[in-house]
Amino acid sequence: MQKILEILEKDCQVTPEQIAVMLNRDLDEVREKIQALRDNGIIVGSKLLIDWDQADSERVTAFIELRCTPQHGEGFDNIARRIYQYEHVKTVWLMSGSFDIGLIIEGKTMKEVALFVAEKLAPMDAVVSTGTHFVLKTYKDSGIIYQKPQKDERSIITL
Repeated sequence: MQKILEILEKDCQVTPEQIAVMLNRDLDEVREKIQALRDNGIIVGSKLLIDWDQADSERVTAFIELRCTPQHGEGFDNIARRIYQYEHVKTVWLMSGSFDIGLIIEGKTMKEVALFVAEKLAPMDAVVSTGTHFVLKTYKDSGIIYQKPQKDERSIITL
């Protein structure tokens, strides 16, 4: 199962037929294992990565740090559940270190992201403080390099 997961993590569009050939396994066995992985919540989705800068799309991504007060009997789980309901929120992590929860959020403009933080996140009772970091350029995401380095075409001149 580990090999199937590794293949699908690299490219979610690989078909069960291709995986069966790659692993020299029976097609029905591969299909059953993939379905079991989905049924058991190990495969929780699949996602296509898009370089939105290349697509010339107006999008702003920000990493938000939250310092929070854990809730009695819930820890940080209830706070995370409240936060991940918002459409702007793409990722939520419980963190160790100088802040408690890390978020990736997206908006159309920096102002939209800033207003989301100011109006939705900061006023939450459990949130003690926020820190916002705007993404300026993506070089690599989920193991995928966005822009391959260009070959240096300059000639060497010696005197």
